[in-house]
Amino acid sequence: MKIAIGCDHGGLEHKNAIKEFLENQGHEVVDFGIYEQVSVDYPDIAKKVALSIKNGECQRGVLVCGTGIGMSIAANKVKGIRAAALSDHFSAKYTRLHNDTHIICLGGRVVGVGVAIELADIFVNTEFEGGRHQTRVDKITAIENEN
Repeated sequence: MKIAIGCDHGGLEHKNAIKEFLENQGHEVVDFGIYEQVSVDYPDIAKKVALSIKNGECQRGVLVCGTGIGMSIAANKVKGIRAAALSDHFSAKYTRLHNDTHIICLGGRVVGVGVAIELADIFVNTEFEGGRHQTRVDKITAIENEN
């Protein structure tokens, strides 16, 4: 699978560890930065990752900032993208199963590196269930298209 990844200054260590893990699992990872510990504006990175998925360059994405919240807000502004900020295993699984989420957003100041890797692993390896959940995802898309 081709996975987009990016972070701001609050998530560099996590991004690098997740990237290495995913590559070791055989995934192709497209790294949208940052590459060194410098302060950046997280919406710029979130937009790059989200657009790579919207445009079909990548299938899934991982974003890391201090809390995951800012990245999720920014990524969700790209039409057609569903991004979820999360910090637990159950949510990492069910955001894929039930919501067909494209991107997870993690907090480098909220979860440790080991947990972040586990969450990314669950997210990447869980498929959308479809069925009754497709109807709900379609309703989310309809709301997006109406507004």
